Amino acid sequence: MNKLPTYDNLMNPLLAALRELGGSGSVKEIFTKTVELIGLSEKLLAQLHDPNRGMQTEIGYRLAWARTYLKKFGLVENSRRGVWSLTEKAKTFETVDSDEIVRFVRALDKIDRQDAPKQGASIDTVRELSEEDGWKDKLSVVLTQKLEPAGFERLIQRVLRESGFIHVEVTGRTGDGGIDGKGIARIHGLMSFHVYFQCKRYKNSVSAAEVRDFRGAMVGRADKGLLITTGTFTTPAVKEATRDGAPPIDLIDGIELAEKLKELELGVKTERVERISIDTAWFEAL
Repeated sequence: MNKLPTYDNLMNPLLAALRELGGSGSVKEIFTKTVELIGLSEKLLAQLHDPNRGMQTEIGYRLAWARTYLKKFGLVENSRRGVWSLTEKAKTFETVDSDEIVRFVRALDKIDRQDAPKQGASIDTVRELSEEDGWKDKLSVVLTQKLEPAGFERLIQRVLRESGFIHVEVTGRTGDGGIDGKGIARIHGLMSFHVYFQCKRYKNSVSAAEVRDFRGAMVGRADKGLLITTGTFTTPAVKEATRDGAPPIDLIDGIELAEKLKELELGVKTERVERISIDTAWFEAL
């Protein structure tokens, strides 16, 4: 495919991806499986929605709209843990009429525009997308533009410590193959792995060559490698990280890093709004 599909043309591939994933999946799993099914080039995958706002890719942006429309139509739902799943209604469809879904949602939201992702949508729809991805874009700007490289390394050190690593050190020595630090990952207090990590404050994608370079620097010195970026990883980079016969390297992209910072409440706060409702039946029963 030599051009990005529109959000409505992503609806059926997204549903097909969920079916192949067993009916549910995280945003990242759905993204990976969907782009695999439609066969997008690395160049298209790397295209950012707005280079000045953050790390969200254009395909990720359009998939977010597709998920939102499918949710409003009752075909998918998402849990508080960020897992999306097919509804019972979705199981009755082999394929869906995306035009019908668009008409339904626009009528629901009273949208009269021809292309919602480009020209706008209802306040409710925009709010849902903003809550899902907007805060990650703002965080990306802070991490890539406001935070100094040394500060970013200290942030990753803190993330690893809060996640159960011990003896976490930031080294960052010149000529050390890009290794920024090391630590020991403790598993249930019984097993431990020596881990070398590398931090990349990127807006764009980390390539397979960079994964190979990192592996070359850490091989023979640690049990595992951990490569963390504020950007994304190309498909060849993901394959290289898990290549048979090579020391494994775990990858954490910008979205996963944002979710981890939110989970650990490190610079990211979740505000819970109190909602008050009146139980009319309770009063009537007096």
